[in-house]
Amino acid sequence: MNDSSWGASPRAGSWGGENEGAARLSGPLFRDEAPQPGPAPAERPEPGDGGQGPAKKNAGRNLRAAIGVGVGLGAVIIASLFVVKAVFVGVVAVAVVVGLWELTSRLSERKEIHAPIIPLAVGGAAMVIAGYARGAEGAWVAMALTSLAILVWRMTDPPENYLRDVTAGVFAAFYVPFLATFVSMMLAADDGAWRVFVFLVLTVISDTGAYAVGWRFGTHKLAPRISPGKTREGLVGAVTFAMTAGALLMHFLIDDGQWWQGLLLGLAVATSATLGDLGESMIKRDLGIKDMGKVLPGHGGIMDRLDSLLPTAPVVWLLLVVFVGAG
Repeated sequence: MNDSSWGASPRAGSWGGENEGAARLSGPLFRDEAPQPGPAPAERPEPGDGGQGPAKKNAGRNLRAAIGVGVGLGAVIIASLFVVKAVFVGVVAVAVVVGLWELTSRLSERKEIHAPIIPLAVGGAAMVIAGYARGAEGAWVAMALTSLAILVWRMTDPPENYLRDVTAGVFAAFYVPFLATFVSMMLAADDGAWRVFVFLVLTVISDTGAYAVGWRFGTHKLAPRISPGKTREGLVGAVTFAMTAGALLMHFLIDDGQWWQGLLLGLAVATSATLGDLGESMIKRDLGIKDMGKVLPGHGGIMDRLDSLLPTAPVVWLLLVVFVGAG
């Protein structure tokens, strides 16, 4: 997700010292910045305001496009999830490859770090498939082979910055496809479609609760140096919404699930989703960018939609295995 102000109040600071003025919807598919006021008269006006002083609140992104793209993505995900599991695995693999391309492209543009994309893309797709077909053992083997391929592939270029490039490549392999394999492993269970559905819905609800409560009540910043818009009140909203939804979803949708397990699952999801969002915000700040890409109108890039989902996947997979078994 983007460096979103899911806990933003109108008093929240601006991204990187500039006023973003973005009003984004919340959630992995709909995560948008809360409207921000224009700069104070004493501040430098935003580019394009003609020097007329404070800018009016504006959406910053095409809100209709954001909603349309999000609804379309949601329809594809739900349809593939409950109709043909293999198609959903393919959707995950495509998202992983595009996410890797975005991440390596930004590393190359902003830091001149050249992580080899071909072994990453091939190995990343293989990881997702191996996780579904062979479980955790298959995912680890695919991760190891992908790392080896990165080391060998980079040898075809001059040795300068070899260690830097392969380190970035192995990091990218772990951060995007390896974490995504836990979604595939969830799907492999007998009730796997419902497990993945719960995982996705809880992450969306966590983000939505953070946005709603933070926008209305947020005053105390959570991590101002990383994401100035996020507030502690927003985090409380994320935890409250996710725990409530978790209790209901575990009780009604997961075989042998108990409501108290859902409370713990919701708490874990809210925590991991928040940390994932902050983690990618940290990466983007280091790179000096606002979005990882532009492939999704109104949203940014694929990686801007995956930041909360990726670290949450292994957490949900593990807790479901502990609570109700591997299925």
